[in-house]
Amino acid sequence: MTRAAVPGLAGRYPIGGLLPALYADDDLAQRFTAGLDTVLAPVLSTLDNLPAYFDPALAPHDFLPWLASWVGVDIDPAWPEELRRSIVARAVELHRWRGTRRGLMDHLRLCFGVHADIRDGGGVTWSSEPGTELAAPPTGELLVRVWSVHGGPVDASRVLDAVAASCPVHLTCRVEILPGPPDETGD
Repeated sequence: MTRAAVPGLAGRYPIGGLLPALYADDDLAQRFTAGLDTVLAPVLSTLDNLPAYFDPALAPHDFLPWLASWVGVDIDPAWPEELRRSIVARAVELHRWRGTRRGLMDHLRLCFGVHADIRDGGGVTWSSEPGTELAAPPTGELLVRVWSVHGGPVDASRVLDAVAASCPVHLTCRVEILPGPPDETGD
């Protein structure tokens, strides 16, 4: 969709009607200003509706990728339009939690409709008692186990791409697709 030339879009205030009375009956002046009205009507209409362009729920669908770039969100054109709008609307919240377990779980739930069990293999250990044995060294792997909310198929490669984008560089990441939620032991 383009807003450059909208057939039949009339300006709210025709320029010909704003001219001094001397030009009100001048055919050339009226035709010239009518041509300007045709060119300026989409611009003025866009300016009249400018706040709607910044609202992800109301923005035209072709403006949404540009709006997403303003808030630093990558949206997949294959996603349904409502999902793309929702991600742009929640961009600030998603950025706030980026790099955390909660942020990754929210991102996976929103983008792919999956629940996630995240096992972080990095970390530190400490003890309040001197001379205490240290815990086993971290595995160095981020394990993300996902299962579909509605039982539908899960695209493992797309989930892995999203997890890899969020995974710290010092960890490797692995994604497992489960048929349902893991049992109490996590196995």
